[in-house]
Amino acid sequence: MCFLMKNAANLFLENQKGSVRLFFLSALVLAMSVGCAMAPRNSPGTSSSVKWETAIANYEAQDKTNAPASGCIVFTGSSYIRLWKNLVTDFPGLPVVNRGFGGCQLPDVSHYAGRIVIPYAPREVVIYAGGNDINAHKSPEAVFVDFVALMKKLRSALPRTQLIFISCPPSPKRWAQTDKIRELNALIASYCQSHEIAFVNTFNLMLGADGLPRPDIYGPDQLHMNDVGYALWADAVRPHLR
Repeated sequence: MCFLMKNAANLFLENQKGSVRLFFLSALVLAMSVGCAMAPRNSPGTSSSVKWETAIANYEAQDKTNAPASGCIVFTGSSYIRLWKNLVTDFPGLPVVNRGFGGCQLPDVSHYAGRIVIPYAPREVVIYAGGNDINAHKSPEAVFVDFVALMKKLRSALPRTQLIFISCPPSPKRWAQTDKIRELNALIASYCQSHEIAFVNTFNLMLGADGLPRPDIYGPDQLHMNDVGYALWADAVRPHLR
């Protein structure tokens, strides 16, 4: 049901422009939040993979001996978060906790939030995910629906927690997907603005004067960032942390 709704929606959206398209997308989010809630676990928009069970179990094992303090700041999401090795030194004096797991998509973040985010009762949650979703050939609209589902889940469980979302980045390796990334960022930014969620727009900061990704901020794989790139992200995120 949910899968068919997404396919139909995507076909419709491909032929719509302007305000009609935005109106339909708003209605789609509402309808799919109900329809997808009743979908089986292996349907699109949900996480059924056990790929990250070892990583999540390792985090839970750490928590048994060294649990994050209540009121910490949790960073979670895909490999851009997992590989943020200087997280503690980039935010000195702040109780930051890294709970990233590489390769994940937004439904996976939502699926595991009840194990590695919500139990900590964090004061802030910093999230980055979405790029892998686009790379998996999902439309920006479908990824946006999954983003909204994650935000609603976190807001319901953590009503006093500040939610912070980092924009999907450009990268040399996935430059062909840039238009879809821009579209997804625009949808997410608009939602964040109207729902009191901090949107950290790092996209333009990661581009050079030529409009292409800055070569100095990426590692050898041309996808993930080096320390220079993470310093850039830290400067952008820092003003949003209390």
